[in-house]
Amino acid sequence: MTAPLDTLLDALFPRGHAIDISDSVLTGSATTDDGTVTVIGTTDKIEVGVDHALALADTVLASTSAHPQRPIVMLVDTAGQRLARRDELLGINGYFAHLAQTLDLARRRGATLVTLVYGESVSGGFLSFGLMADHIHALPDAQVRVMDLRAMARVTKQPLEKLQALSRTSPVFAPGVENYVAMGAVQSVWDGDLAQALLQALRTPAGGDRRAALGAERGGRTLSARVAAAVADSDA
Repeated sequence: MTAPLDTLLDALFPRGHAIDISDSVLTGSATTDDGTVTVIGTTDKIEVGVDHALALADTVLASTSAHPQRPIVMLVDTAGQRLARRDELLGINGYFAHLAQTLDLARRRGATLVTLVYGESVSGGFLSFGLMADHIHALPDAQVRVMDLRAMARVTKQPLEKLQALSRTSPVFAPGVENYVAMGAVQSVWDGDLAQALLQALRTPAGGDRRAALGAERGGRTLSARVAAAVADSDA
């Protein structure tokens, strides 16, 4: 266990924790003022592959089976999904879908899901578990991005310079915690008493998906909530 991660775990769970780290995957449990929580996560900026996804999903299913309403805390530090031939041939998208489904099952059975990004959170490695939470928070020095601008330029066939210019005025095109807070994708940045911040997150009702609404309130996504509401009205 690295010193920074050890320090983080002690700060989040001063009452104690029993967390195993195997192949850069975190699994275990910890104690808060309100009781025991299940902990899953990643470290060492790993690229999440099929084996990692299965290990995470196994812990979620075990927690849901034994303690359906026990909260699940997800600690994120990942450089994305593994792009190895083996993982692609095995169908990594299916493993990620399985992981996401286990978290959805946990939520529907009463578990509160809270994510803390403490390192990096990139693309599929983040989307498949950390982004599934009811509440997503981050440390001030965390790095949050779905796709860097160079990759975005290749996918969209737009000049990199154009995207760089857009990123200076629009959080949608820019990486970084502050931009994801503005878009509503990250609810808040934790700085100070981490154990108390976690406790507050665990005590806060889910209240549905408010990311679009938060993005509108914070000025980071000015059209998302409005368009979603218009679509919902047209389907009514």
